[in-house]
Amino acid sequence: MIYDNFDNPKTVDNPDNLAVDIYQFLPRSDHGSIIITTRSAQVRQGIRIHVQKFPDVKEGLEIVSNISGRKGIEKDPDAIALVKELDGLPLALSTAGAYLEHVTTSCSDYLRIYKTSWLKLQTKSPLLDSYIDRRLYTTWQITFDRIQQQNPASARLLKLWAYFHREDLWFDLLRHANSVDDEWIQKLTKDELDFNEAITLLCTFGLVDADRSSQKQVGAKGYSVHSCVHSWIVFVLNKEWDKSLARLALNCVASKLSKKEKHWWLLQQRLLQHATRQAFFIVDTKVDVDRLYWFFHKLGNLYRDQGKLVEAEKMYLRALEGKEKALGKDHISTLGTVNNLGLLYSNQGKLAEAEKMYLRALGGREKALGPDHISTLGTVNNLGNLYKDQGKLAEAEAMFLRALEGCEKALGPDHTSILNTINDLGNLYRGQGKLAEAEAMFLRALEGKEKAFGPDHISILVTVNNLGNLYKDQGKLVETEKMYLRALEGNEKAFGPDHISTLGTVNNLGSLYKDQDKLAEAEKMYLRALGGREKALGPDHISTLNTVKNLGSLYKDQDKLAEAEKMYLRALGGREKALGPDHISTLDTINNLGLLYSNQGKLIEAEKMYLRALEGYEKALGPDHISTLDTINNLGLLYSNQGKLIEAEKMYLRALEGYENALGLALASSYLPALNTMFAFGDLFSQTDRKHMAKAMYNRALSGYTTVQGPSSKRSRQVEDQLQALQVASAESNAIPEAIKKEMPYD
Repeated sequence: MIYDNFDNPKTVDNPDNLAVDIYQFLPRSDHGSIIITTRSAQVRQGIRIHVQKFPDVKEGLEIVSNISGRKGIEKDPDAIALVKELDGLPLALSTAGAYLEHVTTSCSDYLRIYKTSWLKLQTKSPLLDSYIDRRLYTTWQITFDRIQQQNPASARLLKLWAYFHREDLWFDLLRHANSVDDEWIQKLTKDELDFNEAITLLCTFGLVDADRSSQKQVGAKGYSVHSCVHSWIVFVLNKEWDKSLARLALNCVASKLSKKEKHWWLLQQRLLQHATRQAFFIVDTKVDVDRLYWFFHKLGNLYRDQGKLVEAEKMYLRALEGKEKALGKDHISTLGTVNNLGLLYSNQGKLAEAEKMYLRALGGREKALGPDHISTLGTVNNLGNLYKDQGKLAEAEAMFLRALEGCEKALGPDHTSILNTINDLGNLYRGQGKLAEAEAMFLRALEGKEKAFGPDHISILVTVNNLGNLYKDQGKLVETEKMYLRALEGNEKAFGPDHISTLGTVNNLGSLYKDQDKLAEAEKMYLRALGGREKALGPDHISTLNTVKNLGSLYKDQDKLAEAEKMYLRALGGREKALGPDHISTLDTINNLGLLYSNQGKLIEAEKMYLRALEGYEKALGPDHISTLDTINNLGLLYSNQGKLIEAEKMYLRALEGYENALGLALASSYLPALNTMFAFGDLFSQTDRKHMAKAMYNRALSGYTTVQGPSSKRSRQVEDQLQALQVASAESNAIPEAIKKEMPYD
């Protein structure tokens, strides 16, 4: 025997006069079974079996297919999208199938109507034979009426849910409300017991589910409603848009968008879906937006921190428009948005627009707050990073030193605000080839951040990644890998696998694996970074182009020269457009094209590329910078291939002495470009019959390659082959009579 829809049981806690005592209807029998269906958790008779939604899309497709009579929909992407939207709810799936049985509407059109005209669609849907007395929405309406009778605060909370995402609503998120209009929510969240009472009633009637997962998160566990229930809340309970509830939801989310929390980035991830939901009805002008510039600014910060740069720009521009209108163009709050727009444009690779924003913010802040105010110095530091990206290293250093000196004076030398500037100075010194100074800055920043924030803070990951870059420059590849893997693990944990910070470390790991001759692993990393960056930043962003250039270098090493040229030319065109022909990143690509043309035997084109790169490097970085020396070494290789051995020797000697002076003898012996110079020098000495000098260079190169890449690497094997050939040649030379030797020509 089955008792269906026993949703209003008579209990001590249920004051409803219409509540039913089911015991008086149960048969007096000692055999058979009784099934009671209910949405109420107050029904406690017998053994409780919780009927879950269908977890598998396949089962949902079968229901829609069987009821609608439409076959083959299991491979229809629109049908799959529809079933996912209905999220395994049998009644919703059956209702959709019944509607689709009688019309020619496609699954795509049904889903569109479902999202825009939910209530009208439900009223027009045929009644189900197995559920002839109720529709989907009337079932929940009956439940809602009972909830409202028992606890009006529970009913009001359910209505408020329309203005949040359906998932992960938690107690502390609602603890905001500072206006008289929100008195009910203040009362509801004043005590967690009151909130628990209200939410428990919603759970009891099956409209809300508690998160019972074991996953750790910031703050208390949340509550969720089914997607179909949420649609009913939006289109039925909130048929008339409630602007006071919408503003309350905005206030709740905005009040939590602060970086004062220890793990603020994890809290941001919980808030992101709610903020995105609210951005929808802001754009749809369903709330008064004139006074919401503060929310737009905070939403822009959230999107930028989470790597959603397009959405961030829209929010910042709306915030700027609102602030300029309400507060004026020179108000310090307006200037804060201007400064953050500069940060965003810098992240997008729009360096000219970023500079314009920074200079406006700096001028305004100096005038309003003074040249030594912390906010002013923050913009000064941002300008330093911009100038570094533009290759204006002297101007960048001046900005960083001004920011550092000002912050130390205002806050003290150990304040955490100074640590980011110290880290940025480390990046600058690394770009200038001052590796010892860079290491000192990075280690100081890392020590300070670990002391202040603990080992897992995201600010630390930036410095850890930068230390990895430095160690790679120094040829300390084991230490490099440790840093990169630590940064990657931390970024994936904090932001997820597709965040731009994560992708930056993935790209760097690709470069490391390439240096270690692990070309398959390198390609895997580069392709992951490229796909992610193209999606997040666009195909022409400077970070995307950096990975494109790196892929070109990898393809060159794999002898895929056509693919390499395609990558290099794409990177060169993009960098010349974004950064200019004389930017360091542009020069790097020109140097790489020279390497490629040399491998292709296009020696004249290669020489043009090298000389252009060399001239640019010497002008921008000086004659002794690592990048300058790398190009000098490449010119040496080219001259050697052209048979210009005297010119080649001059280039090799200048490059090797430069590496040793810049890095020291120990580090130069593990720095790959320096090892390549030693290898090439060995070849040159061998060609010119200076076998003892050749042997010394080969042995030095072999020792370095073995340490850095391992004894079985391609380079290590090549040097061993040359040493063996040199030994054979020496043995043969010793067997030649002295008189004949004197007649042999010298090249």
